Amino acid sequence: MPETHRLLVLSDVHYAGPGEQARRGYELRVVKNRLHRGLIWAWRHGVWLKDPLAHNHLLDQFCAAAGEADLVVANGDYSCDSAFVGVSDAAAGDSARYVLTRLRDRFPNRLAAVLGDHELGKMSLAGRVGGPRLASWERATGELALEPFWQRALGNRVLVGVTSTLLALPVYEAETLPAERERWRALRAAHLDQIRSALAALEPGRRWLLFCHDPTALPFLWEEPLVRERLTSLEATVIGHLHTGLIFWLSRRLAGMPEIRFLGQAIHRMSRALRQARCWRQFKVRLCPSLTGCELLKDGGFLEARLPADGGPARWLKHPLPWTPGAPTRGAVSPT
Repeated sequence: MPETHRLLVLSDVHYAGPGEQARRGYELRVVKNRLHRGLIWAWRHGVWLKDPLAHNHLLDQFCAAAGEADLVVANGDYSCDSAFVGVSDAAAGDSARYVLTRLRDRFPNRLAAVLGDHELGKMSLAGRVGGPRLASWERATGELALEPFWQRALGNRVLVGVTSTLLALPVYEAETLPAERERWRALRAAHLDQIRSALAALEPGRRWLLFCHDPTALPFLWEEPLVRERLTSLEATVIGHLHTGLIFWLSRRLAGMPEIRFLGQAIHRMSRALRQARCWRQFKVRLCPSLTGCELLKDGGFLEARLPADGGPARWLKHPLPWTPGAPTRGAVSPT
């Protein structure tokens, strides 16, 4: 039998350390409109998650169930981002640090971590507060040692990780602070240069895998001629962000929908992403669910890819994690 490399992918851990645990109800607290609060409550309880702060134990479950792997990719969103400004918030920063430390200790020298949108900040669904902050970028790429762009070789394949918020900055820019926008644009330009250089150096026909937290970024990658040229050898694009196969299925069905501009920035951002989602098919998108999945389907877990060293096609498996809401939040104290 040919040698096979084992790759594991987890995404959207959304761990809540002590500071974030103290903010129960944070999402509804910033929404002033009663109707909007009611709609968000119904969405949370019926479809998404009743209690986003009650699932810390799933990180330990993943570490126990993972076994050994040649490489583990964490595909973004390590905290609950309960202040909506990313890891510059002390509580969210501590949550993310705990997750990354736990994973680096469990998989020494075998972890590649992607920057998610919640590391940098994202405006709340209806409260119209928060957004990406440069202070979060500095902490994420400094203290937390997250690489905005990375490459890893695994057998005869190349794995590439990118930062979706930078690529999708035209969508997110309205949520940034006006004084910070020029710096964000410069960071995006530099990021695109890194991607172009890496793909230009990739041997024609060599298989590669792309890790991009938020698929909102993919239409902006599609605009790059070199990206389109290399898509013939792209084996898969692994996304997170959507948490559940239900939302992934719905997103593909709504691809091409009109933009919605009258329900606030967050809805405009999401509808604009769906408007441009028709190109997802070209990227061979595969969803890594969150560890929790959603309240309705309880479909959380993580992915495994078995990559034959002889260049044969990858075999993808989804490993479910038991749904145990309200379990004790083990390990909630951040490491020093």
